Amino acid sequence: MNTGERVADWADGRLGVRRLVREKARRAFPDHWSFMLGEICLYSFVVLIVTGVYLTFYFHPSMKEVQYNGSYAPLRGQMVSEAFDSTMHISFDVRGGLLIRQAHHWAALVFVAALLAHMMRVFFTGAFRKPRELNWVFGFLLLVLAMFAGLTGYDLPDDLLSGTGLAVVNGTILSIPVVGTYLSMFLFGGEFPGSELVARFDTIHVLVIPGLMVGLLTAHLALMLYHGHSQYPGRGRTNSNVVGVPAKVRIVKSSGYFLLVTGAIFVMASVAQINPVWQYGPYRADQVSAGSQPDWYMGVADGLLRVMPGWEISFWGHTLALDNLIPLTVGVGLFLALGAYPFIESWATGDTREQNLLDRPRNRPVRTALGVAWLSFYLVSLIGAANDIIAVRFHVPVESVTWAVRIGLIVVPVATYALTKRLTLGLQRSDRDKVLHGRETGIIKRMPNGEFVEVHEPLSQEQLHVLTQHEQYKPLVLGVRLTQQLRSLISEILYGEGAQIDKPTAQEYQALHKGRTDDHA
Repeated sequence: MNTGERVADWADGRLGVRRLVREKARRAFPDHWSFMLGEICLYSFVVLIVTGVYLTFYFHPSMKEVQYNGSYAPLRGQMVSEAFDSTMHISFDVRGGLLIRQAHHWAALVFVAALLAHMMRVFFTGAFRKPRELNWVFGFLLLVLAMFAGLTGYDLPDDLLSGTGLAVVNGTILSIPVVGTYLSMFLFGGEFPGSELVARFDTIHVLVIPGLMVGLLTAHLALMLYHGHSQYPGRGRTNSNVVGVPAKVRIVKSSGYFLLVTGAIFVMASVAQINPVWQYGPYRADQVSAGSQPDWYMGVADGLLRVMPGWEISFWGHTLALDNLIPLTVGVGLFLALGAYPFIESWATGDTREQNLLDRPRNRPVRTALGVAWLSFYLVSLIGAANDIIAVRFHVPVESVTWAVRIGLIVVPVATYALTKRLTLGLQRSDRDKVLHGRETGIIKRMPNGEFVEVHEPLSQEQLHVLTQHEQYKPLVLGVRLTQQLRSLISEILYGEGAQIDKPTAQEYQALHKGRTDDHA
């Protein structure tokens, strides 16, 4: 054996790597474009880690004031924090620094966007069902951590834009009853803006959150390998097998996709400017950056804050700032509802079997409608975060935009829920007709009696299987206890009358086609 073979044999005798790799290499991986959303998350996270490590060599997480003497002439001679000074140094004086900094920021936006899209794919297809509930929880926690990682990283440069956002964050923290003041003092190291914020956020952003995210990603991938990959219904696909490409083919495709994602991020970093801190200048507590919006994933929180009326309640010498507390509660509740939904659905169905085949969203109308309503609430809130920009660009009063968002937060989710549910039920009816009568060919035939009819082509067995393989749950009827009544109510909403169209039975199909055969005879 040559040297490489001896090293491999030595490692295999002690770690069992060869046997483990051989076992995993025989696995099949389903091939569908929507599965790439999860891979975009992983690849953009790798870009985040690599670019973040590069930036740590030059960034100084300190709020100590120094005189700026860098390459950007308009700010020369001004007193700035070391954090802002090092950010300017990276942007103008480090070779490739601005490219890496912008790639880091764009990768963060892509990561959160792909993560949310991936979770929505999992939600709409029911991939969170047993045995993948923990994977859903890990993904949900990753989304929350990614949002806070973006928030802490966004505030590190100590520029006027990030400082304005921090003032909003501080106001929201202070609105929390009893503990709000203590949390603010701990976070900022004293009265806002304090002197320890950048150092503490740097520790959270560079060490704490990435460490937790790496752990969650590792656990997520390990569970995926243990349980196997879910797959869409189709020919030869069951709950007990996986139809797809070999692991070697998947690795080659994934490697190419990693290069594509990385290249796309660096192209965006090259041609699209993001977070130009030199235009905002250093943070000053007596100044506010006009037209300031956070990154899109925090827009839901900022939008809710902007459209909330300035309500306050005073009692026993204390003031409860509802204009901050209510948006905070609604935003937290919005995400907790998303995280808890799989367990609510499992409780309502009582189904404890393993589910490895994915749902078609049309076959779960209520779940699909709830997901679309959730997204519509998020989008309306995001529009609210730009109410001042919209008012300026379209020359309308900002109050009109604010009221439109307030009304939209109530009307739009209800409307999208109703519309989505009707669309999915309509698609189910279409599938039912297609199974019973066949596919419309567009060919018009004249009958001997003068009647014109359209010729229908019977579906193949594979097509029939895809349209009829899904299971339709029946509402649970339980006892009189409060929890049992609640469970029955949720089950009725999800699977009761008007929540799904009965799929055609084998007897209906055979009776209809037997009648056609007799007519031909």
